[in-house]
Amino acid sequence: MKCQFCNSEDSRVVDSRPTDDGTSIRRRRECIACGKRFTTYEKVETIHLLVIKKDQTRELFDTDKIRAGIIHACHKRPVAAQDIDRIVTRVEQFALNRMQQEITTNQIGEMVMEALRELDEVAYIRFASVYRQFTDIPTFMHEMSRLMKENRGKE
Repeated sequence: MKCQFCNSEDSRVVDSRPTDDGTSIRRRRECIACGKRFTTYEKVETIHLLVIKKDQTRELFDTDKIRAGIIHACHKRPVAAQDIDRIVTRVEQFALNRMQQEITTNQIGEMVMEALRELDEVAYIRFASVYRQFTDIPTFMHEMSRLMKENRGKE
């Protein structure tokens, strides 16, 4: 790290600690050449992840949108906030760990549905009805029948 006082590239770290928000590391450094101290911040470089929507438009990945959809599906259901946060975190980690700059809404939606199916079946059906755009009762009943068959297979 280059010293801001003498431009020497030799310094040593005197102290390191995370910032209050935990998103970066504050390092106190001392220049070997001139002995002056200065502070640097180290932060993880994140990629800007884009979501490809059904109409092929792209927008920035937003965990708040995922959280809002899950909260809406879980309205008046016995689902803890920690469970919702866990689903959002799992989806976000999957999206970022793919090391690709784009992900489809289909991939995100399927992950959310799978997690909701394990967590609360009513919340799953609510989410699926919006996500899969159930337009009539037969489509809805088909999904319900499929869910009931899976449950019978688990018993």
